[in-house]
Amino acid sequence: MNLSYPLILASNSPRRKEILANAGFDFKVETISVNEDFPQELDHHQVAKFLAEKKGSFYPEIFSNHIIITADTTVVTDSEILNKPENDEEAYKMLRALSGNSHQVITGVCIISPSQKISFSEATKVFFGDIDDQEIQHYISKYKPFDKAGAYGIQEWIGMIGIDRIEGSFYNVMGLPIRKIYKTLANHFAV
Repeated sequence: MNLSYPLILASNSPRRKEILANAGFDFKVETISVNEDFPQELDHHQVAKFLAEKKGSFYPEIFSNHIIITADTTVVTDSEILNKPENDEEAYKMLRALSGNSHQVITGVCIISPSQKISFSEATKVFFGDIDDQEIQHYISKYKPFDKAGAYGIQEWIGMIGIDRIEGSFYNVMGLPIRKIYKTLANHFAV
């Protein structure tokens, strides 16, 4: 692909890297540690976009001649945001809450070049069937989902055996709404 500026994926996520590479983009990964706090009064559906923009604000000064992609993914239930679990107990509580219920996975994206910034978010509704305690414990012990919002990866075992259906983008649930990113880069950044 023809790049007017080198493309940077500002994320440690191996899933985001895999999605962007599989979509045919040439890029490099650069990350800066950014505090992921957000205003508690912020609507839960706006948090992912807010955090993507917050992350994006730290990169242009360091990588001034690049197109930078930052992203953040949240799992939103009726009443709360499920972040990354810190331990087995938190992962268990999250998966127990998701079992037999639906939730939204929202990925916020911020794309910045020297001349413009475009931010958006995409939501996918995920419907889990009932998952029993033994299945939850097996998944946590084998897959260690501590780097994943909501304590699960759709592409992993728990997604395969637990998810009934989704409404929206599969890749958004993995962490990057790649079709929307592709169209935005092509239409606005000449990538």
